Amino acid sequence: MLVLSRQRDESIVIGDDIEITIVDIRGDKVRLGISAPRDIQVHRKEVYEAIKCENTEATTVQIEDLTELNQNLRRMSPPDGLDRHRPPRVRKKERS
Repeated sequence: MLVLSRQRDESIVIGDDIEITIVDIRGDKVRLGISAPRDIQVHRKEVYEAIKCENTEATTVQIEDLTELNQNLRRMSPPDGLDRHRPPRVRKKERS
């Protein structure tokens, strides 16, 4: 970890696109201004951890979800005699 000392209105630069400026210092709190391209997400660590947790939960499958999905699929199943993977055959009209 790189540790730097900065005073108010001084900055550090990360790469070519990110600049962090010390905006204010009050007691044991430091206010930072962060300038970064829009495609780079900037979050407080606790927010970032919550987002990661939510994303992980969203990708896990619960057995209740599968049961409900199975029930919905059964309700949508085609009538007897039709193969759901093949469209029904259409008979050609006979010529007279």
